Amino acid sequence: MSAKISLCVIAKNEEQNIRRCLDSVKKAVDEIIVVDTGSTDDTASIALACGAKVYHFPWNGNFSDARNASLDHAGGDWVLYLDADEELAGEESRGGLRRAVKDDSVEGYFLKIINYLGAEGHIESHQDVVFRLFRNRREYRFQGAIHEQVAEAIKEKNVSAVFRLAEGVLINHYGYLDSSVDSRDKINRNLGIIAKEMEREPGSRELRFYCGVELYRAGRYIEAARELSVAAEGIDVDTIYLPKLVRYIIMAYQAAGEPEKALRTALGSMDFFPYYADLYYYAGRMYMELKNYVSARDYLLKSVSMPEQPAHYASFNGVRGFRSYYHLGEIMEEFFNSSEALKFYLASFRDNPDFTPALRKIVHLLEPRRNTERARKYLQQFSFCTPRANMLAGELLFRQGAYGIALEYFQKAGENQGATSEPQLWVAACHIQERRYKKSLRILKSFKPGNRLYPRVLMNKILACWLHSDARQVQALAEEMAACGVSEDMKNVAGILAYAPEKGNRLNRLLPGQEGRELLLDIVTRLLGMNETDRALCLLYSLDPASLSGLLLDMARIFHEYDQGVGVINLLKQKTTDSEDGETHFLIAEILREAGKCLEAGLHYRRAGELDPGVSRYYLRQNHLYRHRWEQLLQEARHKYPDDENLKKLGEGVTAH
Repeated sequence: MSAKISLCVIAKNEEQNIRRCLDSVKKAVDEIIVVDTGSTDDTASIALACGAKVYHFPWNGNFSDARNASLDHAGGDWVLYLDADEELAGEESRGGLRRAVKDDSVEGYFLKIINYLGAEGHIESHQDVVFRLFRNRREYRFQGAIHEQVAEAIKEKNVSAVFRLAEGVLINHYGYLDSSVDSRDKINRNLGIIAKEMEREPGSRELRFYCGVELYRAGRYIEAARELSVAAEGIDVDTIYLPKLVRYIIMAYQAAGEPEKALRTALGSMDFFPYYADLYYYAGRMYMELKNYVSARDYLLKSVSMPEQPAHYASFNGVRGFRSYYHLGEIMEEFFNSSEALKFYLASFRDNPDFTPALRKIVHLLEPRRNTERARKYLQQFSFCTPRANMLAGELLFRQGAYGIALEYFQKAGENQGATSEPQLWVAACHIQERRYKKSLRILKSFKPGNRLYPRVLMNKILACWLHSDARQVQALAEEMAACGVSEDMKNVAGILAYAPEKGNRLNRLLPGQEGRELLLDIVTRLLGMNETDRALCLLYSLDPASLSGLLLDMARIFHEYDQGVGVINLLKQKTTDSEDGETHFLIAEILREAGKCLEAGLHYRRAGELDPGVSRYYLRQNHLYRHRWEQLLQEARHKYPDDENLKKLGEGVTAH
């Protein structure tokens, strides 16, 4: 007769998660026990509908008590316990569970778990192992008010108990996602429980570790680093959670803005964990923050060379792949090595096609506006087979001013999605960029008030009419926008387009919000993409100086990208008289260099290096400039004095180098 499995879950206000959890174990367990600790939502009724036996247990601030209450009701030979925000992953896991309980020599199993954390669009993951499956015996009960454990209790009662890793069984855990954490205030609850337990056991390293983790999740990074460091002092190097503890110390120092301490921790831990990829990855990241790009490159390359990581290291996804490759690409860009940067970004994207920052960098380096056909052919090697992927590719191309190719991807994304979908809005924007204003307005007209995209639709209508020099319609649309409840930033940008038609007509309209800044930068980019330089300058000069100061460097970078940097160089020079920084001097130098004013460019490169000596690209570009100028002068001299032996020797040296 096959062994029976009982699933035991404790839950409170988990109506958003409980069905997913219980549905995932169907055909894998023989009974489902749910202990509700005081829900005020539909958790209990949903569990009943899923076939669970539901019992109620008053919450007393102790997780072990609630877990043990669920064990009291379990009738199976084995107990699998999950949290409501977890699920058993797929048919293979269900089969693996059934195979595991057939082994008479095993008393309990560790299962692999993938923890997901972050927010929509920026979800991270890392793998760990947890003890979740064990024989149902009366003497096996949970211990600890929080981060409750049963494995140690089993060993206390049965010193010969055998534990193994259950092959092919995987749990997905979603409780660390920002939405889940925020909705239940789990962090403050956990910290309160831990504080009480630490009063009873002040010497517990494990409690300090859990406290440090919760402090880190709460954004209290200095406190987290302090608690975690205390927990690590004098710890046995064989402690199962030590690799995770070390990584959390590094992450806490990094988040607290102390990269030197984070780096020392990473480097010092390599003696104990020489093959722990996360240590090399974070060492590389810290060297990047400290602008030591050579060392950063070396450690990131070591990270990708590390072997498969042990499950208890809980290594972050991508440190041996796409994350390290991405940062290596960034380093190559610092060295002005675009071809190597492109190779690393491509490796990053191939390792994880959902990692959109790598694709964004690839599209940027391809320069699709200048090299349209090359970009089209290069991108054909990627599989953009979903509407979302096609829309992303289209948006990235649009941002680079490659409107023709962008339109192709938007049209693929918009197929069968309706006339008022986001892809259609982008299609309309592409038509504006191609000066097909009437066609664009026909598409935009299909969007009605109440559509979530309507504010952006109005902004595109305003831009189309402004470019078409229809001032009356621009003002009417700006008034409609002001009346439909959009943000102050959107109203201000619409007002600038409506009431600042001529260069020099400054408006006292401050734009402190991020949305307003992004809108203006987007409009200027689109204007320059249409060769509407005068209109872009008109928009720039219409801003109040207080608004302009916070936008100027980003605006100037866009002008430079579109080979129009000379138009804003005086504004940049004025900025350096008010407040100097390395990036502004560097951008001035770049514009002057491209304009052939090498001597003046050299002065600004030098000043950039003086203001921020840690940025290697300032010196690299200055060195390239001087070397190029030296080669030009030498060539001119050899042409004028072809028989001069000293000039010949100098020429041979340059060629050999």
